[in-house]
Amino acid sequence: MKTYTLKWEQAIPISLNQAWDFFSSPINLAKITPQGMGFVITSDFTVDTKMYEGMLISYKIAPLFGIKMNWTTEITHINPDKEYFIDEQRFGPYAMWHHEHHFKEIPGGIYMTDRLTYAIPYGAIGTLANSILVKKEVNKIFYYRTKAIEELFGPMPV
Repeated sequence: MKTYTLKWEQAIPISLNQAWDFFSSPINLAKITPQGMGFVITSDFTVDTKMYEGMLISYKIAPLFGIKMNWTTEITHINPDKEYFIDEQRFGPYAMWHHEHHFKEIPGGIYMTDRLTYAIPYGAIGTLANSILVKKEVNKIFYYRTKAIEELFGPMPV
């Protein structure tokens, strides 16, 4: 199985505690996901729900061509010092999905790094699909997130 790794980085003018509070709430994921994906959390969470290791989060998404599908991820690791957390797909469209969220304090805010390692099913057809479509779509989602985060928290002062 061929795996792919993508990485995105962003400086955000908020404290580590603010970043952790926002990004560790499953409810907030919808705020930084493109509306066209039809993203809906189907787990029974409230705005006060905070993640924990072993937490399962279920969604409905339509990542390609408007085709709706179920997706479940598990929070597998949480650093108690708010430096990172990891989610992994348990059920969904990928053969493998491992998403690391890293946070580092910097002057005037935090530096956030998303590192995604994923695999597409279906062998050679999946490899072709990744090169033609999937990688571009994943990058578009994270580009959207970068812009949405900047709209929510403002740009990092230069």
